[in-house]
Amino acid sequence: MSKGPQTGNRPEQPVALVTGASGGLGQALALELDALGCRVAVHYNSSKDAARAVQDKLTNDSVLVSGDVGDYAAVTALYQEIGERLGPVDVLVNNGAIRKDALMAMQNPDDWAQVIRTNLIGSFHTARVAVPHMLRQRWGRVINVVSPSGLIATAGQTAYSASKAGLIGFTRTLAAECGRRGVTVNALSPGFMITGMTKDLPDRVVEGMEDKAPIPRFVTVEEVARSASLFLDQDCMTGQVISIASGVCIT
Repeated sequence: MSKGPQTGNRPEQPVALVTGASGGLGQALALELDALGCRVAVHYNSSKDAARAVQDKLTNDSVLVSGDVGDYAAVTALYQEIGERLGPVDVLVNNGAIRKDALMAMQNPDDWAQVIRTNLIGSFHTARVAVPHMLRQRWGRVINVVSPSGLIATAGQTAYSASKAGLIGFTRTLAAECGRRGVTVNALSPGFMITGMTKDLPDRVVEGMEDKAPIPRFVTVEEVARSASLFLDQDCMTGQVISIASGVCIT
């Protein structure tokens, strides 16, 4: 009989770090994880008031942390702060992301690099500081928030699409590295949502997005966040991309 993964016990109150938790989806994920019994580290980069408002809605112990995820030293510092105030991170949600859209032939190279630095390299930084503890305790969860843009073409999004496609590859490979020690790594791919990142899109773009999907509407952040319980509970699901996107990727 083959040996299964060497898993430890799930902590009674896991510590969860949600990056970009001041935004719409980040807030919904923080609230859902709090409802599931986690102690949440609410991360923000610049929107302190919005992040504080999210923290005020949580019922379990929590902490507010700030830092540029694209800066490894900053990530190391915020991880240390979380450890001192709540304990080491057991559940990492890489939700923080930026978008700087432009046709590639006219794209500012610095903007392109900043998107990759935040969305992809930033996810490596947070995983790099969090995963060793998860491996030692033989239980942990890494949830990377990706996008249909990582799988389907959207003109003007070479930077954003590249960052999310790269994060899908990162997810699968890290899952292969961590599975034997009870750490699962999965990706959550939300569909089009009305959040701070999309609220300023022109009506014609919104209508075009809705027309692409078999279920012709945007998804809500609450619908997406409810997937958190699946990621926490499933010990044998890893390396997967879970799409809550109104079916946009199948057309």
